Amino acid sequence: MTDVLRILIAPLVWLAAFSAVYGVHGVICGQGIETMPRALLVGAFILTIGLQVAVLAALYAPRFASPSPFVRFVSQATGWVGLVAAVWTLFPTTVTTYCM
Repeated sequence: MTDVLRILIAPLVWLAAFSAVYGVHGVICGQGIETMPRALLVGAFILTIGLQVAVLAALYAPRFASPSPFVRFVSQATGWVGLVAAVWTLFPTTVTTYCM
């Protein structure tokens, strides 16, 4: 894994998941899907958190670690930022009223 990829992987996973979850939310509201809309959002949320935890675990694994201590620290920090951002931005969508 290159150093740039190590640093950016967690925010990129969050960005893709954010777009996907809010896209699913838009489709549910726009198409008037009535069967199991909450389950779709909760499933997407759980999948996102699982992906972020897997990315964070990989960043701590010696196999994917950078030889540079600075890059290792920054990549692990952005891994935590990606996980927190996923929980912080996607949790409200899964637990609140989803269509107006």
